[in-house]
Amino acid sequence: MANTSAVYARIDTGLKDSAESILAQLGITPSSAIQMLYSQIVLQKGMPFDLRLPDSKPTAIGGMSREKLDVELLKGIESLKSGKAYTADEVDAELAREFGI
Repeated sequence: MANTSAVYARIDTGLKDSAESILAQLGITPSSAIQMLYSQIVLQKGMPFDLRLPDSKPTAIGGMSREKLDVELLKGIESLKSGKAYTADEVDAELAREFGI
């Protein structure tokens, strides 16, 4: 038998239940998921995802360089070309959700 150690962690019950429901649908046990996470930490020599604080508010157009503004406008054009469009109400709801404005 492989040499194993136990890992104990306290997490929110709702988070645990939600995650384990998804893992069950994927056919993965919680122990396997933790093993996968630890394996990725070792392989990547760090967390396998970005850890950073989100912007507290969106950058105003006046605060952008011309190059940054061009990049953002091109993103919008590409989004429209691909058929992705949002109503003003959807944009307002997303800004309220993400930035509280």
